Amino acid sequence: MAEITAAMVKQLRDKTGAGMMECKAALTEANGNLEEAITLLRKRGLASAAKRAGRTTSQGVIGSYIHMGGKIGVLVEVNCESDFVARTDDFNNLVKELGMHIAAAAPRWVRREDVPSDEVEKEKAIYRGQMEKENKPAHVIDKIIEGKLGSFYSQFVLLDQPFVRDDKMTINQLVAQASAKTGENVQVSRFVRFRVGEAGE
Repeated sequence: MAEITAAMVKQLRDKTGAGMMECKAALTEANGNLEEAITLLRKRGLASAAKRAGRTTSQGVIGSYIHMGGKIGVLVEVNCESDFVARTDDFNNLVKELGMHIAAAAPRWVRREDVPSDEVEKEKAIYRGQMEKENKPAHVIDKIIEGKLGSFYSQFVLLDQPFVRDDKMTINQLVAQASAKTGENVQVSRFVRFRVGEAGE
């Protein structure tokens, strides 16, 4: 297995505009082969999606989803750059898929930056406590904590969660594919997940 260095990840990011985590995953899968990693990212619709990320998303859709049995409801706001894209079937299908995913996977936040710092520190303290008796060097413990935090994010952060229809793809990758397909910056703004009957209480 080839060692994936920070320089390799940067090189792939510069060539594709894809996110750091996606680049690292593609390089790992491609065993360090840059061209193969580019192909993988292009297949997933991630290459060049990040280059659109800075563009303004002033249009979009607020979609609603009621889970089977009518017990759980979701409202999700997904934004794009133009009214034209917001009205397409593909975009509205993405909104529906996101609503269904949120109902099933119960994320707490949209992105990592939304997680309150005290929540992150609380998780870190728990992981540190779990390893107190293991006599590992501090830098090793820090690395393990980062890994455990990644698992925490993939459980509770929408964009980090594996898509319920295809767990080989994260929600971030699903949104990036939509961005690549539409040629516009597509962003999930916010969501509300609630039990039907409790929303107004």
